[in-house]
Amino acid sequence: MFPHSPGKQLALIAMLLIVSSGCVSRRMTIRTDPPGALVEVDGQRLGLSPVSMDFTYYGTHEITLSAPGYETVTLQQPVARPWHQAVPVDFVSNHFLGTHITDRHDFVYHLRPRQKPLNEEVELIDRGQNFRSQSQVGPLP
Repeated sequence: MFPHSPGKQLALIAMLLIVSSGCVSRRMTIRTDPPGALVEVDGQRLGLSPVSMDFTYYGTHEITLSAPGYETVTLQQPVARPWHQAVPVDFVSNHFLGTHITDRHDFVYHLRPRQKPLNEEVELIDRGQNFRSQSQVGPLP
């Protein structure tokens, strides 16, 4: 096939494989203040923050954050596409760049403490005191 020696053929094939290998990995990291909130992305439970996940598609992702004593938050988080992932440049950067590209996105969310209405707190304290007195005296007939 080639008029060159077998060693040159192997070297040429190796160079083509090296040049034609490209790879892009996409990773998103979610952090909360305070840490330790349960994180769900697009309905998939990831774990407690800080947490990272690989993703395939850019666009808007639904993120739900919940922690005891804090308001549960559900939000739509856009994940921007970098210039090297725009069509048709993405075909070259994904397959022929010859190097590995890592596209990282970090998001930080501040959770708000849950606010209980004052009357709800008073009712909770009253119920607790009733339970305490019942346990000491016994149930009422």
